[in-house]
Amino acid sequence: MVIHLKFNPMKKIRDLIRPNIVNIQPYPPGKPIEDVKREFGLKEVIKMASNENALGPSPKAIEAIKKAANTVSLYPDGNAYYLKQKLAQKLGVNADEILLGNGTDEVIRVITETFLNPGEEVVIAWPGFVVYSIATDVMDGTLKRTPLRNYTHDLEAMLKAVTNKTKLIFIANPNNPTGTMVNKDEVESFMKKVPEDVIVVFDEAYYEYANEDFPQTFQYFKQGRNVIILRTFSKIYGLAGLRVGYGIARKEMLVEMNRVRQPFNVNRIAQVAAIAALDDSEHVKKSIAMNEEGKKFLYKEFESMGLEYVPTAANFILVNVERDGRKVYEQLLKEGVIVRPVDNYDLPNFLRVTICKPSENKKFVESLKKVLK
Repeated sequence: MVIHLKFNPMKKIRDLIRPNIVNIQPYPPGKPIEDVKREFGLKEVIKMASNENALGPSPKAIEAIKKAANTVSLYPDGNAYYLKQKLAQKLGVNADEILLGNGTDEVIRVITETFLNPGEEVVIAWPGFVVYSIATDVMDGTLKRTPLRNYTHDLEAMLKAVTNKTKLIFIANPNNPTGTMVNKDEVESFMKKVPEDVIVVFDEAYYEYANEDFPQTFQYFKQGRNVIILRTFSKIYGLAGLRVGYGIARKEMLVEMNRVRQPFNVNRIAQVAAIAALDDSEHVKKSIAMNEEGKKFLYKEFESMGLEYVPTAANFILVNVERDGRKVYEQLLKEGVIVRPVDNYDLPNFLRVTICKPSENKKFVESLKKVLK
């Protein structure tokens, strides 16, 4: 007997998916250089949109990548043993207190998939990193946004947002897209008051660029608190294209997180490049020095143009162009300069600009002056 199944081609896809993801807006990545060259017929384009390291990766990392190229037919070490050992030595933790991810974006997803039940609350500051919102919505959690104060996390307001349903608090420090930092004293006061059963996630993707008043969050982890510290190889180490991020937390927490982590999530090339990058402290120093020089230059130029900017603790600056930021962004594309409009962060008159090499910073300023005229 042949069974004929009825197929309705008109059935809406949205009838098939989970209701809580219908309104999720996908993360908008920075526009690629190749797209701008093709669209506008340009030969030279500079990208100042995605907070990448303009110096590129360490020469040691490049050499390691070349040596490992002929091994890509093999699956990577799913436990990333050697990278974990190297990180553990550098950070003063145990290897089983490190969870590696395909960028910290994946680690954020692993956190919400492990700990967040439907209806439980996640507290974030806004404007803030949009991946926290996406990861919460995917798990049908309840997002609670607290407004920034002077473009910075208002930790007191975040504490007031905590209820008996709160499971996670995300603190991006320095914050993206504003570049601001909460300091040691602010974090110390916050951690004294936050309930012990709430997991606090310190996202420190830009911590290498921050100043000496940066909070030492490892102390809370070592005290056995429910904290997770996120860091990355995408920024100061210049390995954004290889996607390597990691989280540090108590072993008991990571045992559970590893249940949902995908196998082989950090590829072979990424692992060897990250190991080599950790050995090149000179490249890190050069990157920090270039960032400081570029920061001073851009501050001075913005001030001469009469533009408000937010002093940064990261490798990017948020600047108020005093008109529709997206239109300015689109005009800058025609000049061969890619920056980041932040209207999706409810900052319609601002642009986020990565601090780059001196020649690129100069090109951006010249193009911005031209566009603003």
